[in-house]
Amino acid sequence: MNFTPRLQLIASALIISSSLVAPSTFAQKAPSAAAKLSPVMQATIERISAESMRGHLTFLASDLLEGRDTPSRGLDLAAEYIAAQFRVIGLEPAGNDGYFQTADWNVLKKELRRRPGAPVPPAEAEPTSPTIVRNVIGVLRGSDPALKETYVLVTAHYDHIGMKANAEGDKIFNGANDDASGTVSVIELAKAFAGMKDRPKRSIVFMTFFGEEKGLVGSRYYGKNPVFPIEKTVAGINIEQVGRTDDSEGAQVASVGVTGFDFSEVGAIIKQAGDKTGIHVWKHPVNSDKYFGASDNQALADQGIPAHTISVAYGFPDYHGLGDEANKIDYENMAKVDRAVAVAIEHIANSKDAPKWDEKNPKAAKYLDAWKQGKTNK
Repeated sequence: MNFTPRLQLIASALIISSSLVAPSTFAQKAPSAAAKLSPVMQATIERISAESMRGHLTFLASDLLEGRDTPSRGLDLAAEYIAAQFRVIGLEPAGNDGYFQTADWNVLKKELRRRPGAPVPPAEAEPTSPTIVRNVIGVLRGSDPALKETYVLVTAHYDHIGMKANAEGDKIFNGANDDASGTVSVIELAKAFAGMKDRPKRSIVFMTFFGEEKGLVGSRYYGKNPVFPIEKTVAGINIEQVGRTDDSEGAQVASVGVTGFDFSEVGAIIKQAGDKTGIHVWKHPVNSDKYFGASDNQALADQGIPAHTISVAYGFPDYHGLGDEANKIDYENMAKVDRAVAVAIEHIANSKDAPKWDEKNPKAAKYLDAWKQGKTNK
C-alpha cells in the first residue's frame, strides 16, 4: 500500500501543530560559572532543537504507526523513518542491510520461550516465512587514526506496545514518552555531532532497538550479534523516557536520573556534563539500581560494556497507557537534557581513557567480570 498521501497530510499537521503548542515555561538551572564549554561544543549543543524533536516525535507517536508493536506495520514505518533521518544526517549505514540489522522474529520468539523471566509471546502456528524485525544503526566515524576503531553507543528503543484489543474510541498506545522521546533524542544527537567540522576521536554509533517491550529483544540480539566489536565498545548511553517532567514523585525539570549511577565512571561523566549545562544529574535512592536491568543498557552491560540508561521520569501518568501522547511532552526540557548528554558523549569520545566499572561496587561485579572476559577473549 502507498502511504505517501497520508504522510503528506501528517507532515502538514506537524507544521500546524508546532505553531500552536506553547513552549515550556520551565527554567533551566544555571550552569556552574567555572564550567564552560568550548566554542565548538557550544555550537554543537545549540544544534539540538526542541522544535525539530517535536516534528520527529509527533510522527513517531502518531496514530498512523498504531503503537509500534513488535512486529507490526507501524514498527516497520518507524524503522524506515529513522533510517531516512540517519541518511539525511549523513551517518554511515552500519547494519547487514543498509541501516538495518535484521532478524527473524519467529526465531527470536522461540528463544524468548526458553528465557527465564522474559515476557513470552502467545504460541502461534508455525509460520511459513520469516517475519523481519530491525535494529536501526548508523555510525559517525571518529577522527583519530587509532581511536576511531573504538566506539561509543547512543541508543534508545523505538517500539511500544501496539493497540488495545476490543477497545472503543482511542485504542492506540502511542508511546510518546516511552520511548519515542529517546528515539528522537538519538536522531537529534546524531544531527548535532554530524554537523561538527572536526569530529570526535572515537566513533559514535547511533542505534534504535526493536522489541524492548518484549524483553529487551533487539538489544539482546545486538549483544549476541554485535556490528562493532564488543571489546572495542567503550561505553553506552541509553535514553529512555526523557520527554515527560511529571514524575510520580514530583516534577523533574532540568533534571535527569542515571540507572546504576555508581556502577561505572559513566554516571560521574554524565554528572559533570550536567554541571556544565545546568542539568541536575542524580542517583535515585531506589530506582537507580532497581531499573538498571529494566532497559536496553542491560543487554550491553551483560557483554561488559559500561552502559547506563538516563530518564527524566521513572514513573509518570499514562505509563503504558493510552494517554502517553505527543502533546504531553516538554520539548524544551528534553532539548536541555539532550544537550547535557551530548557533552557527556563528547567527553567519552575524545578521552584517551575509556570509562571503567567500579571494582569496589559489588553490584558491578558481574559486569566487570564480563568486561574482563571480553578483553581476555579478544
